[in-house]
Amino acid sequence: MSFTVKNNVHWVGKIDWELRKFHGDEYSTHKGSSYNSYLIKEDKVALIDTVWGPFAKEYVENLEQIIDLKKIDYIVACHSENDHSGALPELMRHIPQTPIYCTKNGAKILKGLYHQDWNFQIVKTGDTLSLGNKELTFVSAPMLHWPDSMFAYLSGDEILFSNDAFGQHYTSEFMFNDRVDQAELFQECIKYYANILTPFSPLVIKKINEVLSFNLPLDMICTSHGIIWRDNPAQIVEKYMEWANNYQENQITILYDTMWNSTRTMAEQIAAGIKEADSQIAVKLYNLAKTDKNDAITEVFKSKAILLGSSTINNGILVHVASLLEEMQGLKFKQKKAGAFGSYGWSGEAVKIMQERLEKSGFETIDQGLRMTWVPDEESKLACREYGKAFVAGL
Repeated sequence: MSFTVKNNVHWVGKIDWELRKFHGDEYSTHKGSSYNSYLIKEDKVALIDTVWGPFAKEYVENLEQIIDLKKIDYIVACHSENDHSGALPELMRHIPQTPIYCTKNGAKILKGLYHQDWNFQIVKTGDTLSLGNKELTFVSAPMLHWPDSMFAYLSGDEILFSNDAFGQHYTSEFMFNDRVDQAELFQECIKYYANILTPFSPLVIKKINEVLSFNLPLDMICTSHGIIWRDNPAQIVEKYMEWANNYQENQITILYDTMWNSTRTMAEQIAAGIKEADSQIAVKLYNLAKTDKNDAITEVFKSKAILLGSSTINNGILVHVASLLEEMQGLKFKQKKAGAFGSYGWSGEAVKIMQERLEKSGFETIDQGLRMTWVPDEESKLACREYGKAFVAGL
């Protein structure tokens, strides 16, 4: 499969309809994904990125149907991660001398991944590559989201090849943003940002401002995953600036795990108290044992505050809560408040453990949390509702 993106720019990637987990089991892809590779056929021919390794032979065979591989003058590797570079070894078997344009870190990582000393051409921000009447301008974007990441801008067609930035794991037979369900598209975009780019938000703002300072006209953004932005591409840039600025909505998310439903009962009663205190706040509840981790992280990203609940087990916390805390500590959320609650039988350390871990993860805890023994009775349920009201008052 291939299609024309604009003029002499063609999509030559792979749509992965069946993908449901990415980065091992680290990222859920309910809608599948795509590995976007682009072929620019001007006086000189440039190939932007490749696809994931399992599709390498298929990719090269399809590429051969479109162009004689020996006519590819340049390969541009915007990011060396396996899902973008995986087909390089198979491709380079056919055209081993073709120069690969990448950052210094890109060459280092590609050598580490594939143990090949290909014809690497190191580029940095502002360097250009002539394709004849048009040229590619490179913009280094380290840690968005790997040390080697970079963008490439095609003059004339006014296309930004942004690699992982502005993308999403979202599959459609319609590969342009104006032809897909907008609610689905932006849900996958915010999920992608929340789970992958959140810790790099200061760099996102800095890099976007740097690119904007070049005053380059922008007609399209060609991402490495998911949908291509051709209708008002600036809208996703604006969203990134909003999300990068310690984003939050008027939402409190309650996330919990429970053994015999006592902690679940507490969660529901706390939620009722929050709504009694302020009906305008969106309150969402998620049982972490039954909720996709990445979807839960997305809701944390959207929230101004969260409440985390767990029963105490073996002087500790339940595994799904522990897993979420580990994830959140790495994502480095900012300017969000939090609290903890849970039921216990005879020791009750869970709340204190969660409070400490939340603080290490960058959350501001606003109270000492709420602990209750065994199954909440009517008096305890009332205490949970009052706790919810007090939590709102402390925001």
